[in-house]
Amino acid sequence: MKKNVLIIGAGGVAQVVAHKCARNNDVLGDIHIASRTRAKCNAIIASIHDKQAMKQPGVLKAHALDAFDIEATKALIEKTGAEIVINVGTSFLNMSVMRACIDTGTAYIDTAIHEEPGKICETPPWYGNYEWQRAEECAEKGVTVILGAGFDPGVVNAYAKLAKDDYFDTVTDVDIVDINAGSHGKYFATNFDPEINFREFTGVVYSWQDGQWQTNKMFEIGKTYDLPVVGPSKAYLCGHDEVHSLAKNMDGADVRFWMGFGDHYINVFTVLKSIGLLSEQPVRLADGSEVVPLKVVKACLPDPASLAPGYTGKTCIGDFVKGLKDGVEREVFIYNVADHKDAYNEVGSQGISYTAGVPPVAAAMLVATGEWDVGRMANVEELDPKPFLNILNHNGLPTRIRDENGDRALEF
Repeated sequence: MKKNVLIIGAGGVAQVVAHKCARNNDVLGDIHIASRTRAKCNAIIASIHDKQAMKQPGVLKAHALDAFDIEATKALIEKTGAEIVINVGTSFLNMSVMRACIDTGTAYIDTAIHEEPGKICETPPWYGNYEWQRAEECAEKGVTVILGAGFDPGVVNAYAKLAKDDYFDTVTDVDIVDINAGSHGKYFATNFDPEINFREFTGVVYSWQDGQWQTNKMFEIGKTYDLPVVGPSKAYLCGHDEVHSLAKNMDGADVRFWMGFGDHYINVFTVLKSIGLLSEQPVRLADGSEVVPLKVVKACLPDPASLAPGYTGKTCIGDFVKGLKDGVEREVFIYNVADHKDAYNEVGSQGISYTAGVPPVAAAMLVATGEWDVGRMANVEELDPKPFLNILNHNGLPTRIRDENGDRALEF
């Protein structure tokens, strides 16, 4: 068994991770939180104490860390005795933090694909450009690395694996649909780091169809899904992390990702992009100094964590899976519905952060108990989904299924 967790990051998702680790510290042991700004870590710790979230007395400490500094990260891992690192900082950190974990033999979990500041929407399969290049080394050293263990990617990968294992003989289509039907009351804001959020939507839209990568433009293809709880919702074909691994691991099935956007978001996004304010490339000002437009926009928008107190409404995220069972065509929708207000009341974060933050804690618990301590690199769909979904069922993210037999909860 592994014990003691180091959480890297101190944003809204990290707050959820820390709260859920505290509620499960009988399994996870000591909890350490690290960020460039120690004060942000201390604020998370204060919120845990305010909500009396620690399941049992234990270590809960804050640390200052520049996680781009591999040697400093290795030193902190050794100082804290952490055997599991949950990386929920910016995705620019992934390869640095993973390097520190591999070098120290520490289990590593993240929630998104690695990104480089100067590149957007890289050639698929994107994981092949970075994380997968270290797979052989992880296996040789017996280091557990679990990639993309948030909700999407993460839980939706587990849903695809569950469908493949239990509901189909052959899967032909996986359509992942992410709808946020909530309202934060701001004129314009993003639900997580604006820089990462916008980068997802300013490049080529990649999907896996007919055995090859297909390309489209953002907002080029949209359709309306009639979803449980949130009702009819317009979603657009997008590129997204999980498509890059599911394309390899779903035995040739078409894989697409769809995200919901309102007209207002699309209009503001289009204006910002059209005038160059979403560019990741620096521009020179009249005084000779340089700025990155995307970073300026990020600085002008609300901190996603600040949206939580006034957020209302629900999210619905899941997989529409089609294929054959006993020679008959069928479709199932495996999904979760989360409530923004419930998330805030429990952990002080909004629903998007909640859905992203609970799953890596479930993954950490499975590493701690040995069920997912696989001694190699794996995307979530390469692991047994049932123990993962079972933990989520009991930690605020229950799984449901809608098929020809109706709509019901799934127990594992």
